[in-house]
Amino acid sequence: MDVFPRKLWARLAARVARSLSFHNYARQDAAGSRRLRDAIAGYLQIARGVECDGEQVFITAGYQGALGLIARVLIRNGEQVWVEDPGYFATRAALKWAQAKRVAIPVDGEGLNVEAGMRKAPAARLAIVTPTHQFPTGVTLTISRRLSLLQWAAASRAWVIEDDYDGEFHYRGRPLPALKSLDRQDRVLYCGTFSKVLFPGLRMGYVVVPPQLSDEFASACVCLQPAGGMLEQAVVCDFIEQGHFARHIGRMRQLYAERRAALVTAIERWCADSLHVDVQAGGMHLLTYLARGVEASTLQKRASAKGVAFMPLSQAAIEASMKPGLLLGFANVPVNGADSAARRLQEVVAATFLEDQ
Repeated sequence: MDVFPRKLWARLAARVARSLSFHNYARQDAAGSRRLRDAIAGYLQIARGVECDGEQVFITAGYQGALGLIARVLIRNGEQVWVEDPGYFATRAALKWAQAKRVAIPVDGEGLNVEAGMRKAPAARLAIVTPTHQFPTGVTLTISRRLSLLQWAAASRAWVIEDDYDGEFHYRGRPLPALKSLDRQDRVLYCGTFSKVLFPGLRMGYVVVPPQLSDEFASACVCLQPAGGMLEQAVVCDFIEQGHFARHIGRMRQLYAERRAALVTAIERWCADSLHVDVQAGGMHLLTYLARGVEASTLQKRASAKGVAFMPLSQAAIEASMKPGLLLGFANVPVNGADSAARRLQEVVAATFLEDQ
């Protein structure tokens, strides 16, 4: 947030507000601004290899809004849904509200274990995956697993939800294209969000649906979950069309790579005896493993008092047996603040280790 182009954003917002016509104050398309939907489709084709048109894009209130819309359209009470284990806790919570039966599918070094999924729930209605950068382990779903997942979905008439929450941020080698780019049978719904690449308070995301679902999703938007305000949609559209979005992502990718490297170096300097960093190819958090098991809630409380926040790895697990670990966000830790943050973290971990002896 400290380097977000706020002045540029404010200028665009002011220009949009001044240019509003009488037509803009009327009822808007519940699926979202068509101009913005077309701009997103164009961006996805270039950046993520996703072939779609604006008619397939639906603007939502972030990823959670996209998942809520999908649940309303595709999930019936009690239907089985594959979820990654470990995986994103908010996805599990949303499925609970949708009254779906969540089936925990293990994740290994190749990503979601598709064979395990077919053994546990071969007739599942949906599979929800983070293939580019699995949350929280950071592994990438391999090509063979991607193809197996798509084959299962086609044969079972199931749907795959691709949560590409931070696919723009890859720091080593070339990232794989989106899973959706391999989808020849139109079984994948692709979810993206501006909350990660712009700012969280925007609460704007989108879902790209297969052509055969466009009419049903359009009806659901009108009745249940219309897109948000037209002013913010117009600003985001201008931000994309004028080239600011691509430049912003490029700057953030470089900045995050620098901040990540600084935090890794600082942790290795100050926390070498207590934490091991598992450096992945992309993402916005570091996965670290504790040398010894400690009570996560105690560690969290002490860390909060020191101004350090993290998520225990155990909170992402359902049935999986996890090594004790911490997820550390680095996006808002300046390079010159990494050393101080690592020292404070080490003080907390060391004190907790001593108390547990």
